[in-house]
Amino acid sequence: MRYLLTGGGTGGHIYPAVAIANEIKRNEKDAEILFVGTEKGLEKELVPKSGFELKTIRVKGFKRKLSLDTLRTIKIAFDGLIDAKKIIDEYKPDIVIGTGGYVCGPVVMIAALKHIPTLIHEQNAFPGLTNRILSRFVDIIATAFDDSKKYFRNKDNVYVTGNPVRMEILGANKVQAFKKLGLEPGKKVVVSVGGSRGAAKINEYMIELIKRVDDDFQILMITGKNQYDTVIKMIKDYDIKIGKNIKIIPYCYDMGDVYAVADIMVCRAGAITLAELLATSTASILIPSPNVTHNHQEYNARVLEKNGAAIAILERELNGDILYDKVSSILKDPVVLERMKSNAKKLSKIDATKEIYKLINDLK
Repeated sequence: MRYLLTGGGTGGHIYPAVAIANEIKRNEKDAEILFVGTEKGLEKELVPKSGFELKTIRVKGFKRKLSLDTLRTIKIAFDGLIDAKKIIDEYKPDIVIGTGGYVCGPVVMIAALKHIPTLIHEQNAFPGLTNRILSRFVDIIATAFDDSKKYFRNKDNVYVTGNPVRMEILGANKVQAFKKLGLEPGKKVVVSVGGSRGAAKINEYMIELIKRVDDDFQILMITGKNQYDTVIKMIKDYDIKIGKNIKIIPYCYDMGDVYAVADIMVCRAGAITLAELLATSTASILIPSPNVTHNHQEYNARVLEKNGAAIAILERELNGDILYDKVSSILKDPVVLERMKSNAKKLSKIDATKEIYKLINDLK
């Protein structure tokens, strides 16, 4: 069987595609797999690192306001369709799988028009524009959240599978994780993380939290590589004394260790982050990024909040006092903390990749 997977731009679209590809290879040793992405997306780095071949097409996202750039984007869109048709004609895939991002549009559309079996996976509670359009043409739609169903016209071919989670997230040793991160076992840990680039506002309010925290709990602050120097300077400028219970690092490659030690995670509400929170039964305070298309992170966060697995706070409504109050109220009440963890576990779909593979088999 020949599989063509497409999805890109950000890790949120690429990691699920790689997880699906790995599941296919695990079940079908002789399967041939090709990825289609763009030159500028993160897939250019991540896909080859994962051991898969990548071909690229020309594609660009449409801006909301009409301009001369819109005309250029339309031309590139036609170029992308031509590129996608050429790749599909040459590779002759048996099944085409899309995981979101603009690159999915031309590839999955051409496949559907050629009557090649197609499946798309939507990671967010509010589906992206590309997947909403493609949903009218594909054979199967897999979603992470039950709430997503209402946004698709044909609900008969929508299946809730959850988001694929990297196995390394689930396999961490808790005792070793405390040692590696220099934290004290038996004492509650609050972790903040804003992705590889960091989130300036989260860092700003975590510094406010550090100002007020005593020795009751520990803080692991992962600033993001671009934000680390700024955070250290702010701490010096505020003359904040960092005790043994505070760890500040720019980045952590072993996120499985981070989830293993975290009692509460303060973070954004990207789809893959939420899947990892649920899979590891981690309570969270979610601060959705205001800088994403269609505000999809708030939709994601509200799903967890509605089900009692998280507290959602909009960035514009956040300050140091609110963050301290929320963290303290959770940590001071073991019943509340355990309930949040339990609710996260109930929402988790650890077998998401296997469920998606079952749907792929239905296309054969």
